Amino acid sequence: MSNEKRAETLERAKEVIRKEAAAIAKLEARLNDTFVKAVRLLLNCKGRVIVTGMGKSGIIGKKIASTFNSVGTAATFLHPVEGVHGDLGLVRKEDVVLAISKSGETDELYQLFPIFKRFGVPIIALVGETSSPVAKESDIVIDISVDEEAGPYDLVPTISTTAALVMGDCLAMALFEKKKFSPEDFALLHPGGNLGRKLLKVKDLMHTGERVPIVSENANLKETILEMTTKRFGATTVADSKGRLVGIFTDGDLRRLIESKKAFFDLKAKDVMIKNSKTIEPEEFAAVALNKMESHKITCLVIADPEGKPHGLIHLHDLLEAKVM
Repeated sequence: MSNEKRAETLERAKEVIRKEAAAIAKLEARLNDTFVKAVRLLLNCKGRVIVTGMGKSGIIGKKIASTFNSVGTAATFLHPVEGVHGDLGLVRKEDVVLAISKSGETDELYQLFPIFKRFGVPIIALVGETSSPVAKESDIVIDISVDEEAGPYDLVPTISTTAALVMGDCLAMALFEKKKFSPEDFALLHPGGNLGRKLLKVKDLMHTGERVPIVSENANLKETILEMTTKRFGATTVADSKGRLVGIFTDGDLRRLIESKKAFFDLKAKDVMIKNSKTIEPEEFAAVALNKMESHKITCLVIADPEGKPHGLIHLHDLLEAKVM
């Protein structure tokens, strides 16, 4: 490709970006009480949000439904053609319909409206023509009109579908805020992939019960090493006579003890342990545990219960296996 053709290609792509950005910016001025009413209706929905649309609008509708589900608003996509052939059975009177159409005259979509009305289901329309049949038959109308599409002859849905997608995101994020959706809620709905890994808690990965290595502060060195090696964490917690955490002894401490060439077999755990062992709360994110280990150059953290007793332990290997790193 010549430099001239390359420049033309890049300029065309930049023009599309400029047009789409300008169209999206215009949507901001249209956000008014109508949008607030739509959010309120969705927030009070006792059933599901039934998202529907044909063609490119339908594809955008599927994404919007998915986003709603991600932030705790139950949603499903209804294909208009499948709807008139039996799938309307999924609609209940507790639902809310979100209909998407650029022209507002899509026959397959409009055919569903009498059924929605019969069920008494309220309809929110995202339309490009506010005087269209779809708009006139809807309870709430949100204007997503655009001046032109990005492609030649104003034919291919490009800017209009972007506008619908952005308005769907606006609705989803408003619901996200109104429902006070927490990172914990988000993690519950995203257990897999990078999102789920970022939101894992220490409590999801830590070892508890008999898996936790614990020795008395008066345990001899042989008992201490045996507990450390048996539990396979390369460390053991040390507790006082009341079972409270007072320190930790690691394989690194043992190595340094050996390298010192001092007599140490008569020593007790309290003589060789590191006091003030690093701890972490079970509700902390696993990523926080990782940062703490890296900053202190250690491989494990202790989780103490409200009485200060060793309750759990999380190791660097646990974070590696969970792909938190």
